[in-house]
Amino acid sequence: MPLALQFLRYRKLQAFYETVDTDVIRWYLTISRCVRRAMLLSEDGSLGRKDWIDLRLKERNLIFAISVGGFSIMDNHIHFLLRINVEQASQWSAMEIVRRWTTLYPPRGSDRKPLKVTDEFLKLKADNAAWVAETRKRLSSFGWFIKCFKEPLARPANKQDGCTGAFFEGRYKSIAILAEEALLSVCA
Repeated sequence: MPLALQFLRYRKLQAFYETVDTDVIRWYLTISRCVRRAMLLSEDGSLGRKDWIDLRLKERNLIFAISVGGFSIMDNHIHFLLRINVEQASQWSAMEIVRRWTTLYPPRGSDRKPLKVTDEFLKLKADNAAWVAETRKRLSSFGWFIKCFKEPLARPANKQDGCTGAFFEGRYKSIAILAEEALLSVCA
């Protein structure tokens, strides 16, 4: 068996929270495919999707307790090198959790338009300990990171392609990187 494969373990994230020990494994190679064999990028670059992807990753990197070590856009899928940073999320105050989450999902009125985030709203959410604990978990979750990355990209991509429905496959694959040699191999 090649050396790189000795250090990589394939895992389905169906029970990710049960199989990941963040004290041991920090880096993961995550792969997400497009449905319909749709192209992420056009050959001439005219679709502008690379800029969308780059911007979305930078935004999500600032909000989540997940670091993006790198990414590679292939014809019909994308590879992410991601690192869980549980300590970072555990150090955030309740107010910081609320601010980060409202950046992702601003409160909306009955007309579905975003409302202004007030100090009263922030304090009300920050005082809800159960909501803060659940949201803290979400802000350090691969599943939520990938969901919040893919969903806003799917709408304009479908519009460009003139179709509806899912743009990305629902599931993604994640490969645990167990050694420094494997991390270097993935980065190369």
